Amino acid sequence: MAKKMKSILFRLYLTMMKLICKLVPIQNDHVVVLNGAGRSGSNGYLFYKYLRDNHPELKATLVEPWPSSHLPWSVWKKIASARYVFTTHQPFKIHRSQYNIQFWHGVPLKRMGFMANNTETADNLRNQKLWQKTDVIASSSDFYETLMTSCIGVGAGKYRKIGFPRMDYLDFSVLSQRQLLRDLFHQEDSQGKIGLYVPTFRYELEDEKIMDMIKAGNFLTCADFDAEKLNAALKERHQYLLVKLHPFEMRLFADLKSNYSNIAFLNNSYLEKRKIDLYQILAAMDFLMTDFSSIYFDYLKLDRPILFMTNHLKQYEQVRGLLFGPYKEVTPGFKVNSQHELIARLDQLDSPEMQAQRHYWYQIVDQVQAESNCDLVFDEIIRLAEELN
Repeated sequence: MAKKMKSILFRLYLTMMKLICKLVPIQNDHVVVLNGAGRSGSNGYLFYKYLRDNHPELKATLVEPWPSSHLPWSVWKKIASARYVFTTHQPFKIHRSQYNIQFWHGVPLKRMGFMANNTETADNLRNQKLWQKTDVIASSSDFYETLMTSCIGVGAGKYRKIGFPRMDYLDFSVLSQRQLLRDLFHQEDSQGKIGLYVPTFRYELEDEKIMDMIKAGNFLTCADFDAEKLNAALKERHQYLLVKLHPFEMRLFADLKSNYSNIAFLNNSYLEKRKIDLYQILAAMDFLMTDFSSIYFDYLKLDRPILFMTNHLKQYEQVRGLLFGPYKEVTPGFKVNSQHELIARLDQLDSPEMQAQRHYWYQIVDQVQAESNCDLVFDEIIRLAEELN
C-alpha cells in the first residue's frame, strides 16, 4: 500500500512540474538526455558523450538519475527548454512540440508491460498512453520491434532502425585488460582472462532468501556457493570473474568488496570516477556470464563465449515470464545450474555449435550493424528538425 501511495504522489509531482514548466520556452538547439540506466550500457549516457564530443553546436544536458523528485528548478528549466528529449525508460516530454526519442535500455528477453505475469492492467494502460506520445523509438531489428510492441502496445510507425548508441562503444575498451586486472583484482597476469558476470533484476522475484544470499556475498545465489572454491578454480585457470550487479540491486547495497584474488565487484563508483560506462570496457572481457539480462544480445557483436546461469529460470518463468523460448534454444551458450556445473564448464567455454548459434542470433537482433549508430541517431535529429521548417 505504501509503495502504491508513493507512486501516486510521484506522478502528481511530475504532473505539477509539467504544468509549471510549460511557461519555459523551447530552444531549437537544446537537447536533454534523461538517463535512468546508470552506467550499465546506457544508450542515454553514451549518446550524451557523443553529442558533447562531436556536436558542440547543440547544447546537450545530461539529467541523472531519472526519474527523481530531487531535481533543482535549474534542471527542470533545461528539460522544458529542450527541443529533443531522449529517454532510456518511459517516454517523457513537457511540451507537445518537443520531440521524444526513446532509446530504452535493452532487447527484452523477460516479459514486461502487457505481456508480463506480474503487472497490473491499469498500469499497463497508463504506460501505453505515455508510449503513444513518444515520437521515435530507436530500433535495431524487426525482432526488437515485435517484442516491444507486444509489451507496450504502440504502432509500427513509431520505430526507426537507427540502432542503439551503446553498440558503438563495443569496438574497443577504454581501459586495457592489464589496467583492469590491476585496478579491480590487484593482479599482474599476462595469461589472465576476464569474465564478466551480469545477473538480471533478481530483486523482482520478491524472494528474501535470494536477497539475503547477495547480502552475504553469494552473488551466484546458488545453494552450493563456495567463494574460496570458486576462486581457486578461477586462479588455477588464470581466469578472473568480474561481478556487476543489476543497477537497482546496486542501490540496495553499499559498494561490494571481495577478499579474493580472482573475484571482484564492479561498482558504479569505479565507472563514475572514470566517467565511463560498462560498455566502454566490455571489449576487454573474454567471456560473459548472465541469466536473463539483455546484455547477451549486445555481446553477440564481439563473438565471444557466453555462459547462462539457470538456477532461477523456473521462478522467472512463473513470476514474470519470458517473451520467447524455449530458453535453451534462444540463449547461445552453455547453461549451468550451480557452482559445481560452472566450475566444470570453465575448461570449455565455447564450441563450434555455440559460435554458430551466436552468429545466427546476431543477425536477428541487429539488422542495423552500422559503422556509427550515434551518427544515425543524430541524422534522426536533423530529420525531425526539418519537420519544423
